[in-house]
Amino acid sequence: MKELLIIIIGSALVNNVVLSQFLGLCPFFGVSKKIETAGGMGAAVIFVITLSSFVTSIIYKAILVPTNLEYLQTIVFILIIAALVQFVEMFLKKCMPSLYQALGVYLPLITTNCAVLGVAIINVQKDYNILESTVNGFATAVGFTISIVLMAGIREKIQYNDIPKAFQGFPIVLLTAGLMAIAFFGFSGLI
Repeated sequence: MKELLIIIIGSALVNNVVLSQFLGLCPFFGVSKKIETAGGMGAAVIFVITLSSFVTSIIYKAILVPTNLEYLQTIVFILIIAALVQFVEMFLKKCMPSLYQALGVYLPLITTNCAVLGVAIINVQKDYNILESTVNGFATAVGFTISIVLMAGIREKIQYNDIPKAFQGFPIVLLTAGLMAIAFFGFSGLI
C-alpha cells in the first residue's frame, strides 16, 4: 500500500506530466481557457489514461513479453489509445454534445497526446505490475487535470487584468505555465 501511495503522489504532484515532464502541452494550452472545458478534458484524459494503462499493461505482460514482441510496444500502445479515444469521442458526442463541441479538435488529439503514450511506456520502463500501472495512469491523469484546471482558472482571471501589449495572449500563458512549473517543483521533496 505504501508503494501505491508513493506512486500516486509521485505521478500527480512531484513528476506532474505537464509541469515537470512537459508532456501533453497541446491540450494543456489549447483547452485551458475555461474551467468547464478544462474539467471536461481532464475527465476524458483520466478515463483514457487509466484505461489505456490497464489495457496496455495486460497486453504487454500477457502477449508481447511471452512472444518476445516487446519491440512492437509503441505501435500496439498507439492502437489501443486510438481505440479508447474513439470510444470517448462517440460517448461524448452522444451523451454530452455541448462538451463535445467545446473540446473541438482537442478531443481527437488525445490520441496523439504524448502524455497518454508516455504513461504506457513509463509503466513498462519501471516494470510496474497491472495494479501499479493502472494506479500510475490514474494518478498521472489526475495530475494533468489539476494542472489544466489551475491554468484555466488563472487564465480566466488574467483576461480581466491590464497586461502590457507585448505579453498579451500566448506570452502571458507561457509565463504562467513556467511559474506553475516552478511552484510544482516545490513538491519534489515529498518523496
